[in-house]
Amino acid sequence: MKTFNIKLSTFLTLVLLLGSSCGERFPDKYVIELPSAPEAWTSLFGYPHWRVEWLDPNGQKQILDIRGNSLKIELPVTWANPVTAWPYWPDYDLIPGIFKPAGGLFPFDTNGSRLYLSWEAGADTVFYWELLYASQNNLSRFPANFDWLRFRELFLDTLSESVRSDPWLVNWRSVAERTAAGNFDRRRLVPEPAETRVFPVPAVTWYGSSPFSKPLVFQDDEIPEFPVRPGLNVWISSKGILKVNNDVWVFIERQ
Repeated sequence: MKTFNIKLSTFLTLVLLLGSSCGERFPDKYVIELPSAPEAWTSLFGYPHWRVEWLDPNGQKQILDIRGNSLKIELPVTWANPVTAWPYWPDYDLIPGIFKPAGGLFPFDTNGSRLYLSWEAGADTVFYWELLYASQNNLSRFPANFDWLRFRELFLDTLSESVRSDPWLVNWRSVAERTAAGNFDRRRLVPEPAETRVFPVPAVTWYGSSPFSKPLVFQDDEIPEFPVRPGLNVWISSKGILKVNNDVWVFIERQ
């Protein structure tokens, strides 16, 4: 597994030191608290498995598959770092990476010895990982040095309503690569273009792979239309699963 030697900025060092009680040690391990999965997902497929990804104190990426809502892990306490949890349902061939993850950033999402993951911070952590991979040749762009507090403020009122409602409309890999090659620019945080396409699937309510996506509701006499973006698109319903990847699509009917 690759080791990332991440350097702290002076600003982040001060944040970490001031954020801890004077003379108090950081916990040896942190309890990672996962959020509840959206009801639309659990009502169709039950409670998910989770694939959790994090950096250990040596900077090595760790991956663990679990059931349940919490686990205890060691985290680096000298730089900002991510914990990402991907929900998945192996019985339905819905593997990790299809549904958007929950996440949390140390130290910003901690309370005592607990780090609370949320669906809102899932995009933060994916952006962190993408920026980490993209900035290997540019140490000044390492995500440990990124101003995460200011980044999160953008989602309060600065960005468009569509992105604030669903940050997964943004192509985070593209944003990370451009940030690593130059500078961060909030004007890149825009939805990827979508192409409306028709598929011969049942006219029922369909749910997306983002916890924030609005359900697509179709009546019996309607022809279902879906907003298809680049890459893999997945929708689920009581009738089955629709997967679309560029010009290839498949409908898996529920038995």
